[in-house]
Amino acid sequence: MRARPGRVTIYDVAERAGVSISTVSLAVSAPHRVRPETRERIVAAATALGYRMTAGRRVGAARIAVAAPFTTYPSYLRRLSGMLRRARDAAVDIIPYDLDSAASADEPLLDVLPTRTDVSGLVVMGVPLGGAARRASRAARIPVVYVDVVPTRADVGGPVVLVDDRDGGAQIGRHLAELGHRRVLFVHEPQRSEAYVSAGMLRIDGLEEHVAVTRLAVSDPASIDDRVFRAALAADATAIVANHDQFAAAILSAQRARPEHDRLAVVGYDDGEVAAALGLTTVRQPFEESGRTALELVLGLVSGATASHETVRLAPALVARASTLVPAASAAGEDVRNAPR
Repeated sequence: MRARPGRVTIYDVAERAGVSISTVSLAVSAPHRVRPETRERIVAAATALGYRMTAGRRVGAARIAVAAPFTTYPSYLRRLSGMLRRARDAAVDIIPYDLDSAASADEPLLDVLPTRTDVSGLVVMGVPLGGAARRASRAARIPVVYVDVVPTRADVGGPVVLVDDRDGGAQIGRHLAELGHRRVLFVHEPQRSEAYVSAGMLRIDGLEEHVAVTRLAVSDPASIDDRVFRAALAADATAIVANHDQFAAAILSAQRARPEHDRLAVVGYDDGEVAAALGLTTVRQPFEESGRTALELVLGLVSGATASHETVRLAPALVARASTLVPAASAAGEDVRNAPR
């Protein structure tokens, strides 16, 4: 039955696109099963006619679920913003799911896929998939792209987007060594499981290529107190490197209330408006680019345009600011550049 005059229906879209009604329906419910050129023709027809689904979903839009510890680490929101900007230029609906941080979990592997039956692709950020989730994604034929998850042999089966954290740590170590620092304190959140390789572990590896590193686990930025400075003193550290800028900002705040520690250099990781305002030396991560790249990869898999399972590595960049541009000094106040080695 055709629609009443003035009301656009799926029949009108099918007629204008030159396809069957079932093909239009399939383009909505499972776009990866429709050839890209057919799907584009359906989307163009629907757009020209002003046709919309009653639930507000765009016709032919690929539904991509994005799972990450958004409320734990604001950096994942910046990755999501890169996806949203890219989605403006494509027929894409993005559905975010908040996960627990992998660092805070005894079993960090995600074994339940946070997807609905109408999701055509999944991007998982910061939390590795366990075997059950990988098997579920294969059974449902849902392509998966990982972001900020170091792949293992078990993870083979989906593209990975990584920022080179080992290189980021090495850039910090090189910068500090050139300023005369020899020992640093690395402040990070506790990692309850060793079942995955975290970004912090890689950053420490890079740091240790240039300086000696003592580690200190702190539950959260609000817990930064005198024990951080006592740990630096005990390690004879002349710089404190934080696993992310939130920790570094808290360290700078505590340091400014304790003038006796103001010669300790402080370095963060991530970069953003807060780091710039505080004059914090940090490593800039291309968050928005990583999100955009992940979305392009999963859309390529959904459409069948690519079957690549490559690992894409993006480069971080050190941003030197006032928090490290001071002479290196030992915890006792002695200039280490003149100390015997």
